[in-house]
Amino acid sequence: MAGALRLVLGDQLSRGLAGLADLDPAKDVVLMAEVVEEVTYVRHHKRKIAFLFSAMRHFAEALRNDGITVAYTRLDDPANTGSFTGEIARAVESHAPDRLITTEPGEYRVLAAMRGWQDELGVPVEIRGDDRFMCPPGYFVDWAEGRKQLRMDFFYREMRRHHDILMEGGDPVGGKWNYDADNREPPDLSLKVPKPRLFEPDAITDEVLALVEARCATHFGDLADFGFAVTRDQALEVLDHFITERLPLFGSYQDAMIEDEPWMYHSHIGFYLNAGLILPAEAVRAAEGAWVTGHAPLNAVEGFIRQILGWREFVRGIYWLKMPDYAEMNFLAADRQLPDFYWTGATGMNCMAQSIDQTRRYAYAHHIQRLMVLGNFALLAGLDPKQVNEWFLVVYADAYEWVELPNVSGMVLFADGGYLASKPYAAGGAYINRMSNYCGNCRYKVAKKTGEGACPFNYLYWDFLIRNRDRLGGNARLGMMYKSLDRMAAERIDEIRDDASRFLAALDRTEERTSI
Repeated sequence: MAGALRLVLGDQLSRGLAGLADLDPAKDVVLMAEVVEEVTYVRHHKRKIAFLFSAMRHFAEALRNDGITVAYTRLDDPANTGSFTGEIARAVESHAPDRLITTEPGEYRVLAAMRGWQDELGVPVEIRGDDRFMCPPGYFVDWAEGRKQLRMDFFYREMRRHHDILMEGGDPVGGKWNYDADNREPPDLSLKVPKPRLFEPDAITDEVLALVEARCATHFGDLADFGFAVTRDQALEVLDHFITERLPLFGSYQDAMIEDEPWMYHSHIGFYLNAGLILPAEAVRAAEGAWVTGHAPLNAVEGFIRQILGWREFVRGIYWLKMPDYAEMNFLAADRQLPDFYWTGATGMNCMAQSIDQTRRYAYAHHIQRLMVLGNFALLAGLDPKQVNEWFLVVYADAYEWVELPNVSGMVLFADGGYLASKPYAAGGAYINRMSNYCGNCRYKVAKKTGEGACPFNYLYWDFLIRNRDRLGGNARLGMMYKSLDRMAAERIDEIRDDASRFLAALDRTEERTSI
């Protein structure tokens, strides 16, 4: 063919992808493949697989409509080798390219494989940097150089300055960089939360749904009422819906949780950002425009922009800076097995049951459910970081290792010892009660601190501090809590330890894991 073979991965569905730049439709071939290796290296949620396969097929169709040759391997193709390496080898044999061009992937293990392809396949391989992010290539490494601790807030300020976002000259609009203090309103049950923007499956999606149901029947999750966007135009509709209908109240209620209300005022664009259907700069500028026009208040707009321009870019920088060692970190020496109820939702803790059930149904939970309910419990109970990371990677449709691992190991579990976050995000039942209406329908009593029927988050919180004192006692941000602990009567501490011991012992017994 005397042209290039250009590999596009399932999370690289961007027409402006570096690996597609300078493409010659007359000579080049784009390779896309649904491979079982990527479906099962962790057993991804059915809805995530269906979303990606449908989005991939629609993307391939759009490329063909532009006159580009696409070699596309479906999961059920009898000739499918089941791996990227195998499918590239088949494509090299079929098309005889002069080189393979690809874009840096979002997972270290895939990049490691890419680096061996030239020797393995006997064809020159060019791996181009992924320039879809807002942090320029090499910027994060330079910013991190010489810093003992990396903090998102300072990085975020630099990104704001670099891109001139919500800035007045050299200063932030409104006089503050961060409006998080205005974004912690408890749930208002009178709110009429807008329905999410969903889409009826077309013929392509219907075919994919049937395939996933047949081939991935034992995977976690449901496919009922599938309504994800699967094209760029649809994804942009979701973004526009958020800006128009949800952004004005996003800031105030972004941490709030309401029973049987999974979507709240969040954007639901993480699926599309992380798969490449929307670019982060598009989302950031759309939100900024809503503030400029007076459509949305500054606390909402800044909070949303910080999640993308600040946190999303920051964790990506951490991932590539610290891998592969980051995946092995376990600062708190946590080793408890993941309880079965993380998969079944069969637990008397209503906050956990609610968050797990909607995860099963939608492959989605918002950030406070992930951090302060599901993650908080994993932290307090001392669950093994590898198992927790795998669970988060499996169950969420927006999860890719570059974004999942730093969030879980760093933010949720403090497994990196404070490299990413300055303190463990541990909390008792009072926080969950303040930010949700979950506790009213719980078998446990949030106001009860110890004894039969007490909220497990209450005694697990203090037990966590007690058993990790040798590792956390010197953390300045936990100083007040350890002073409170030191003021407790010995009898109260004994009660805490006894309650925690009984609960965790039951958690460890397989036959009881689903009934806690």
